[in-house]
Amino acid sequence: MCHPRCAMSGALQIGPLSLPWTLLLVFAAIGLAQAVGQQLARRAGLDAEPQLLRMLVVAVVTARLAFVFVYRDAYLDDWLGIIDIRDGGWMPMAGLLAAGLYALHVGIRRRPLRKPLWVAYGSGAALYAAGTMALALSAPTNQLLPGLTLTSLDGQPVVLQKFQGKPVVLNLWATWCPPCRREMPVLAAAQQRHPDVHFVFANQGESAQKVNALLAADRLALRNVLLDVRGEVASHFGHRSLPTTLFFDVRGVLVDVRTGEVSQATLSERLIRLTAPASSVQKTLTP
Repeated sequence: MCHPRCAMSGALQIGPLSLPWTLLLVFAAIGLAQAVGQQLARRAGLDAEPQLLRMLVVAVVTARLAFVFVYRDAYLDDWLGIIDIRDGGWMPMAGLLAAGLYALHVGIRRRPLRKPLWVAYGSGAALYAAGTMALALSAPTNQLLPGLTLTSLDGQPVVLQKFQGKPVVLNLWATWCPPCRREMPVLAAAQQRHPDVHFVFANQGESAQKVNALLAADRLALRNVLLDVRGEVASHFGHRSLPTTLFFDVRGVLVDVRTGEVSQATLSERLIRLTAPASSVQKTLTP
């Protein structure tokens, strides 16, 4: 059953499963393009499936490589990270443009396939554009860093709003969550590199003993590790999937959400937006 705040959270929540709306939109656009192209081709007695599949591959590969190129410095020490698409590093507009150029190229060279490919591309692109606009219009605005009180590892109460005044990266995690543990070194390194940003680690539902044991075992030197025993932050924002990382600007306004593991590259992308001048910050709830 969908979480009551699934529309607000940027993801469809089905039990423990979290599916970002933006990812679902991409799947829907791809599905529509494939269905439209194949239907038109069949009506004309043609087989456009190979070209439709290639158009999809061109879009996906280009969207990924464009992101990798822009944030190439983050991959210098982790070449295998280039193929680890779990980090959500994509540039959809680059992929969309590449797919359009491929469809144009094939349509010019093979005139019978022009209509199936061009209409398929137009249908998918139109759905993606309309869906992106709808998500932007329906996204909640001015969600603030909540005045919730969590507990430090030494048992002291800490009000989250005390971090307001600098950009805040609020990570929701747990020791039993493998993606949480994989991204911790990335976040720890970023905390060291960015003293102008508050990195806050809100453990969900566990004891100080468990948290301290993990930090010691993984040799993690983290500041601002807090205990959210009742999962109040996740409940407040409607995010039950772990890890989830919330990004707040200097005013304490939520400007971005990442559901799932972050890599050095995807974290760098969000930190650039987060530390940009307030006038240029736009809300982008991404997967």
